[in-house]
Amino acid sequence: MGSARPVALSVLLLLLVFESVNVISNEDEFLKCQRIVRKWSDSSLNEKVKEDKHTLQNLLFFLHVPRTGGRTYFHCFLRKLYANNSECPRSYDKLHFDPSKSDCRLLATHDDYSMMSRLPKEKTSVVTILRKPVDRVLSTYEFAVEVAARFLVHPNLTSATQMTGRVRSKSTGVSTLDIWPWKYLVPWMRKDLFSRRDNRMHGVLKEFKESNDPYDVEKIVMPLHEFINDPVAHEIIHNGATFQVAGLTNNSCLPDAHEVRHCVRKYQSLGKYVLEVAKKRLDDMLYVGLTEDHKGSATMFANVVGVQILSQLQELSPTVKKASFNERVLSSSFTESIHDTDHSENSTDEDEVHQFFSTGNTKTRNETKTVGQLMESYEVCISSLRKTQARRRTASLKRVSPANFSKEARLQIPEMVFQQIISLNNLDVELYKHAQTIYVQQGKRLVSKKVEVERQKKISLQRAKHLVSNRVEMERQPNIFINSYGPISWNEYSLSIAVLLLLVLIIVIVKVRRRTLKLKI
Repeated sequence: MGSARPVALSVLLLLLVFESVNVISNEDEFLKCQRIVRKWSDSSLNEKVKEDKHTLQNLLFFLHVPRTGGRTYFHCFLRKLYANNSECPRSYDKLHFDPSKSDCRLLATHDDYSMMSRLPKEKTSVVTILRKPVDRVLSTYEFAVEVAARFLVHPNLTSATQMTGRVRSKSTGVSTLDIWPWKYLVPWMRKDLFSRRDNRMHGVLKEFKESNDPYDVEKIVMPLHEFINDPVAHEIIHNGATFQVAGLTNNSCLPDAHEVRHCVRKYQSLGKYVLEVAKKRLDDMLYVGLTEDHKGSATMFANVVGVQILSQLQELSPTVKKASFNERVLSSSFTESIHDTDHSENSTDEDEVHQFFSTGNTKTRNETKTVGQLMESYEVCISSLRKTQARRRTASLKRVSPANFSKEARLQIPEMVFQQIISLNNLDVELYKHAQTIYVQQGKRLVSKKVEVERQKKISLQRAKHLVSNRVEMERQPNIFINSYGPISWNEYSLSIAVLLLLVLIIVIVKVRRRTLKLKI
């Protein structure tokens, strides 16, 4: 007993020493991470900002945050404004931008803000759209399941994978599996769906409970609560908008992005530095839209971005007739490989700015004819797009029924899951609040601009009326003449002529008398 006590004390002492060393090591690692993140943050915040960020530059970079409705902007706005040869090579269908084509004017991609390191910053304008974090996460889960479910027509995972590889090798189009983040999320979800189907066939999942919640059908598909807690979701989805705007996704072009990202994910307190950078980059963008105020956001996009694109293209090609634009924007044919669904039509109505842009009456907003045509084309385009999306979504979800996702079905999700999503996306929650502030400021700026244009129109009209009034008055009084000093009467004019003639007569008389005197001498 006596000999056991010193051994126990020695073990305890060693444990204390080990724990102390471990604490010191952790503190050193935190300080190291803090230095790395702050260095990146300071460098990002000190980047030069364009003098006029509200003016469209030569290149438009559409930073598309997944599941924000950006696909409709790409197809129904940008592709109708820019010609095919104006799109940058590999945009939207590959991870990174190929800068070999220097004359492109549109880059639309899921790549993050780090893409700016490959672009001429002074000649590039950035636009993006953000969505409420909870809705974005739910939509990401739904879309991953929807696309993965399409592969269930195959007898097994091996067959599905092989067939997909053969089709992609022969196709020249865009595949969902080529696009970030779906190239990671869809194969992951596809593997899970086949695994669960195999387990059902072999009776492995009999013990799992039945659920009325379409987001918790464990026998069929990965439940939502399991999805949001998986390491893959932590790596790609949570705070995804903040990391994308900051340029720190696992798809980043920056060499130090991985190290910074690792530190921020390990020490959540360092996320404030990333959030600060993301907010500043939103501030410097040409346009920031909100998915939730879909109609108002689209109208603002047409007024802020669309008008400038049209003006820019007209300057580049003054010989292009307006009719050719009409033909282009009124066509709504396109091919679709990615389908953004579930766009909310509800206006936020937080103030008069939102109400101003949510109205669909173009006449009350005094829009130009071109913007009206652009919005009319947009409405036709998204209507067609949504019908295609709805049909494909319905067909896919039938394969994983009763996991039938909808806005109504979301009401079945436990409040605890919602709160967990909010907690896991705390940076995105703050970034979205900042985006809302920017959105309102954009609206007020545009309203002020419209008011100023109307004021200038009234001034010009008043001047025109004044000139017309003066002209009419002159026509009514033909005896009035105008000189540089103002109007003079006919009597004054006649008197001036008489005086001038008298002076001429005196000069003639004087000259005659001089000649007479010379002759007498």
